[in-house]
Amino acid sequence: MSIVQQYFLDTYRARQHGEPAPPAPGAHDVRVAREAREYRRFRAVVAGRPARGRVRGALARWVRLRAW
Repeated sequence: MSIVQQYFLDTYRARQHGEPAPPAPGAHDVRVAREAREYRRFRAVVAGRPARGRVRGALARWVRLRAW
């Protein structure tokens, strides 16, 4: 059963029982990605690492080393 079929089945069952419909698949993807990013930043700060610019800094160091 695909995710869309399961969603339609859940929506049908919710209507039969007078309950609110479940959220559509993918409705909260952006929110989840944003919260995951914020959690990674929080963990970096707690661990004493910079919260932003880590990839850019690592690439800049790598380019400087390669220039020698």
